[in-house]
Amino acid sequence: MKERLMVIVGPTAVGKTALSIHAAKAMNGEIISGDSMQIYKGMDIGTAKVTKEEQEGIPHYLIDIKEPDEPFSVAEFQELCRPLISDITKRGKLPILVGGTGLYVNAVTHGFDFAEVPTDVTYRKKLEEEAEKNGNEALYQKLMEIDPKACEKIHPNNVRRVIRALEVNYVTGELFSEQQTEEKQESLYNLVMIGLTMDRVDLYDRINKRVDLMVEAGLFDEVKHFYDQGLRDCQSIQAIGYKEIYAYFDGLYTRDEAIEVLKQNSRRYAKRQLTWFKNKTDAAWYFVSAFEPTKHYQDIVNFTVDKFLEGN
Repeated sequence: MKERLMVIVGPTAVGKTALSIHAAKAMNGEIISGDSMQIYKGMDIGTAKVTKEEQEGIPHYLIDIKEPDEPFSVAEFQELCRPLISDITKRGKLPILVGGTGLYVNAVTHGFDFAEVPTDVTYRKKLEEEAEKNGNEALYQKLMEIDPKACEKIHPNNVRRVIRALEVNYVTGELFSEQQTEEKQESLYNLVMIGLTMDRVDLYDRINKRVDLMVEAGLFDEVKHFYDQGLRDCQSIQAIGYKEIYAYFDGLYTRDEAIEVLKQNSRRYAKRQLTWFKNKTDAAWYFVSAFEPTKHYQDIVNFTVDKFLEGN
C-alpha cells in the first residue's frame, strides 16, 4: 500500500502556510517545507519563513538545515524528503508537503531518478581550480556551450552542480540534462495535491503588503548582516528578497527603488509559479478569497480525506 501524502502548492502569499496548519490539526499531520530558500539558517524575513508561533506546535521539517553559503539541489531535497515522509507515516501521522518550488515538489511526488554516474576526481579538481581562478560565471558559460538545457535548472552560483554536470559529460560523453532525470508518470504515493489560487489583483496586493511588512520587520537589517559578512557568490543570495537589497547596498538602487523592484519580482515569480503548477501537476485547485481565506479550509480537508479513501 502506498504511503499517503498531502501536498499544498500555489503562488507566494496565497495562504499555503495557514492552510497547512489547519490541515495538520484536522488530520493529525506534520509539515515538510518544500521551499528552496527556507532551508537556509538566518534567512527568515526575506523568505517569509514560518515562525514558531505560526507553527502552533505542529512539527515542521526541512527548515534551517543549511548555512547560507552552502549550495542545495533538488536531488538533495529528494534524498532528505522521502525518508521524512516514511518516518512521519510510521508514527501514524499524515505528511503534508507545502511549498512553491515546483521542481522540488515534483521530484518527490513523481520520482525523479537521479542517474548514478562515476566520478573523475582529477577532472573535478581541475574544474574547481578553474572556478576559483576565473569565477563561477566562466564555468557556467562552459556548461552553457555544452548543455544549455542543463543550465535551465542549475543556478550559475551552484558551482558544485555545474561541476557535476560538466563531469558527467566528460565521463560519459552524454549530456547531463538527458540522463539526469527520468520522470515517472505515476506518483510513488497515495497523493492528494491541493492548489491554492486567488484573484490576481488581490494576490498582487497581498504580495505588495507582505513586502511592506517584511521591510517593517527588519528585512534590510537581515540582508545587511549577510552583506557585511561578504556573502555574495552563493545560491542563497540570488533569492528574491535578497538580491534586490544587495543591489541597494551596492548603490544600484535607492531604498524605495529596491523595495519596488522586490515587489515587482515577487509578483512575476507568483505568476510563474501559477503557470508551472497548472501545467505540470494535477492539483485540485481552490479559489480562495483574500478576505475570507479560511472559508474553504474544511472543504479542502474533507476532499483530501475522501481522496485518500479512494486511493486505498
